[in-house]
Amino acid sequence: MNLEIEQIKEMIYVIRGQKVMLDSDLAKLYGVETRVLNQAVKRNIKRFPEDFMFRLSSVEYMSLKSQIVTSKLGRGGKQKQPLVFTENGVAMLSGILNSDRAIEVNIAIMRIFTKLRSFMMLEKELVTRMNRLESNTTEVFKVVFEKLDCLDEQLPFLKKDRTKIGLESKD
Repeated sequence: MNLEIEQIKEMIYVIRGQKVMLDSDLAKLYGVETRVLNQAVKRNIKRFPEDFMFRLSSVEYMSLKSQIVTSKLGRGGKQKQPLVFTENGVAMLSGILNSDRAIEVNIAIMRIFTKLRSFMMLEKELVTRMNRLESNTTEVFKVVFEKLDCLDEQLPFLKKDRTKIGLESKD
Protein backbone atom coordinates (compact mmCIF):
# COMPACT_ATOMS: atom_id res chain seq x y z
CA MET A 1 0.00 0.00 0.00
CA ASN A 2 1.37 3.38 -0.97
CA LEU A 3 0.02 6.16 1.23
CA GLU A 4 0.33 9.63 -0.22
CA ILE A 5 1.43 12.14 2.39
CA GLU A 6 -0.61 14.92 0.76
CA GLN A 7 -3.70 12.72 0.77
CA ILE A 8 -3.40 12.13 4.52
CA LYS A 9 -2.54 15.79 5.23
CA GLU A 10 -5.80 16.84 3.58
CA MET A 11 -7.66 14.61 6.05
CA ILE A 12 -6.33 16.49 9.07
CA TYR A 13 -8.51 19.33 10.36
CA VAL A 14 -8.09 21.74 13.25
CA ILE A 15 -11.07 21.61 15.57
CA ARG A 16 -11.15 23.02 19.12
CA GLY A 17 -7.52 23.98 18.63
CA GLN A 18 -6.46 20.37 18.00
CA LYS A 19 -5.40 18.54 14.86
CA VAL A 20 -7.94 15.76 14.31
CA MET A 21 -9.03 13.19 11.76
CA LEU A 22 -12.59 12.13 10.97
CA ASP A 23 -13.75 8.59 11.67
CA SER A 24 -14.80 8.17 8.02
CA ASP A 25 -11.37 9.24 6.72
CA LEU A 26 -9.59 6.89 9.10
CA ALA A 27 -11.91 4.03 8.13
CA LYS A 28 -11.13 4.67 4.46
CA LEU A 29 -7.38 4.59 5.18
CA TYR A 30 -7.68 1.41 7.26
CA GLY A 31 -9.84 -0.25 4.59
CA VAL A 32 -12.85 -0.81 6.85
CA GLU A 33 -16.35 0.64 7.02
CA THR A 34 -16.86 3.62 9.32
CA ARG A 35 -19.38 1.68 11.40
CA VAL A 36 -16.82 -1.13 11.91
CA LEU A 37 -14.23 1.38 13.13
CA ASN A 38 -16.79 3.03 15.45
CA GLN A 39 -17.93 -0.36 16.80
CA ALA A 40 -14.32 -1.26 17.64
CA VAL A 41 -13.94 2.08 19.42
CA LYS A 42 -17.22 1.56 21.30
CA ARG A 43 -16.03 -1.88 22.49
CA ASN A 44 -12.83 -0.22 23.77
CA ILE A 45 -14.26 3.13 24.90
CA LYS A 46 -12.06 3.28 28.03
CA ARG A 47 -9.04 3.69 25.74
CA PHE A 48 -10.47 6.91 24.27
CA PRO A 49 -10.81 9.76 26.75
CA GLU A 50 -12.04 13.12 25.39
CA ASP A 51 -8.52 14.34 24.60
CA PHE A 52 -8.11 11.29 22.31
CA MET A 53 -11.53 11.31 20.64
CA PHE A 54 -14.73 13.35 20.71
CA ARG A 55 -17.95 13.74 18.77
CA LEU A 56 -18.36 16.95 16.81
CA SER A 57 -21.06 19.37 17.87
CA SER A 58 -23.72 20.17 15.29
CA VAL A 59 -22.13 23.60 14.69
CA GLU A 60 -18.68 22.07 14.16
CA TYR A 61 -20.18 19.43 11.88
CA MET A 62 -22.01 22.02 9.75
CA SER A 63 -18.79 24.03 9.46
CA LEU A 64 -16.85 20.95 8.35
CA LYS A 65 -19.66 19.81 6.07
CA SER A 66 -19.02 22.79 3.81
CA GLN A 67 -15.37 21.70 3.46
CA ILE A 68 -15.98 18.00 2.84
CA VAL A 69 -18.42 16.16 0.63
CA THR A 70 -21.22 14.47 2.58
CA SER A 71 -24.60 13.33 1.40
CA LYS A 72 -27.87 14.67 2.80
CA LEU A 73 -29.67 12.93 5.64
CA GLY A 74 -32.13 10.33 4.40
CA ARG A 75 -30.03 9.63 1.32
CA GLY A 76 -27.37 7.43 2.84
CA GLY A 77 -25.75 10.29 4.75
CA LYS A 78 -24.48 10.34 8.32
CA GLN A 79 -27.22 10.02 10.91
CA LYS A 80 -25.18 11.72 13.65
CA GLN A 81 -22.10 13.89 13.94
CA PRO A 82 -18.85 12.03 13.27
CA LEU A 83 -16.24 11.09 15.81
CA VAL A 84 -12.87 12.79 15.44
CA PHE A 85 -9.57 11.45 16.71
CA THR A 86 -6.59 13.46 17.93
CA GLU A 87 -3.05 12.29 17.35
CA ASN A 88 -3.19 10.23 20.56
CA GLY A 89 -6.53 8.77 19.52
CA VAL A 90 -5.14 7.70 16.17
CA ALA A 91 -2.22 6.05 17.95
CA MET A 92 -4.66 4.22 20.22
CA LEU A 93 -6.58 2.94 17.19
CA SER A 94 -3.59 0.83 16.18
CA GLY A 95 -4.10 -1.19 19.36
CA ILE A 96 -7.72 -2.05 18.61
CA LEU A 97 -7.46 -2.45 14.83
CA ASN A 98 -4.85 -5.16 14.77
CA SER A 99 -3.94 -5.67 11.13
CA ASP A 100 -0.86 -5.07 9.02
CA ARG A 101 -2.70 -2.33 7.14
CA ALA A 102 -3.69 -0.59 10.41
CA ILE A 103 -0.07 -0.64 11.58
CA GLU A 104 1.19 0.75 8.26
CA VAL A 105 -1.47 3.48 8.20
CA ASN A 106 -0.76 4.47 11.79
CA ILE A 107 2.95 4.78 11.14
CA ALA A 108 2.28 7.05 8.15
CA ILE A 109 -0.19 9.20 10.11
CA MET A 110 2.15 9.55 13.10
CA ARG A 111 4.95 10.69 10.79
CA ILE A 112 2.67 13.33 9.28
CA PHE A 113 1.55 14.60 12.69
CA THR A 114 5.23 14.87 13.67
CA LYS A 115 6.06 16.81 10.49
CA LEU A 116 3.11 19.15 11.03
CA ARG A 117 4.27 19.81 14.60
CA SER A 118 7.79 20.58 13.30
CA PHE A 119 6.41 22.97 10.67
CA MET A 120 4.30 24.75 13.29
CA MET A 121 7.32 25.17 15.58
CA LEU A 122 9.40 26.50 12.67
CA GLU A 123 6.63 28.94 11.70
CA LYS A 124 6.39 30.19 15.29
CA GLU A 125 10.18 30.69 15.40
CA LEU A 126 10.13 32.59 12.09
CA VAL A 127 7.35 34.89 13.28
CA THR A 128 9.31 35.63 16.46
CA ARG A 129 12.46 36.40 14.47
CA MET A 130 10.55 38.65 12.03
CA ASN A 131 8.99 40.58 14.92
CA ARG A 132 12.40 41.01 16.53
CA LEU A 133 13.89 42.18 13.21
CA GLU A 134 11.03 44.63 12.68
CA SER A 135 11.51 46.04 16.17
CA ASN A 136 15.28 46.42 15.66
CA THR A 137 14.80 48.03 12.24
CA THR A 138 12.42 50.61 13.68
CA GLU A 139 14.99 51.56 16.31
CA VAL A 140 17.78 51.84 13.72
CA PHE A 141 15.71 54.17 11.50
CA LYS A 142 14.78 56.28 14.50
CA VAL A 143 18.49 56.77 15.28
CA VAL A 144 19.29 57.57 11.62
CA PHE A 145 16.57 60.23 11.43
CA GLU A 146 17.71 61.77 14.74
CA LYS A 147 21.27 61.95 13.40
CA LEU A 148 20.06 63.62 10.20
CA ASP A 149 18.18 66.21 12.27
CA CYS A 150 21.34 66.90 14.29
CA LEU A 151 23.32 67.25 11.07
CA ASP A 152 20.99 70.08 10.00
CA GLU A 153 21.86 71.99 13.18
CA GLN A 154 25.60 71.36 12.79
CA LEU A 155 25.80 72.52 9.17
CA PRO A 156 24.41 76.06 9.07
CA PHE A 157 25.31 76.58 5.41
CA LEU A 158 22.48 74.19 4.35
CA LYS A 159 19.38 75.97 3.15
CA LYS A 160 16.82 76.15 5.91
CA ASP A 161 13.91 76.07 3.45
CA ARG A 162 14.86 72.72 1.93
CA THR A 163 12.51 69.73 2.29
CA LYS A 164 13.55 67.49 5.14
CA ILE A 165 13.75 63.73 4.72
CA GLY A 166 12.11 61.48 7.26
CA LEU A 167 9.25 61.65 9.68
CA GLU A 168 8.13 64.88 11.20
CA SER A 169 7.16 64.83 14.84
CA LYS A 170 4.65 67.23 16.34
CA ASP A 171 6.63 67.64 19.61
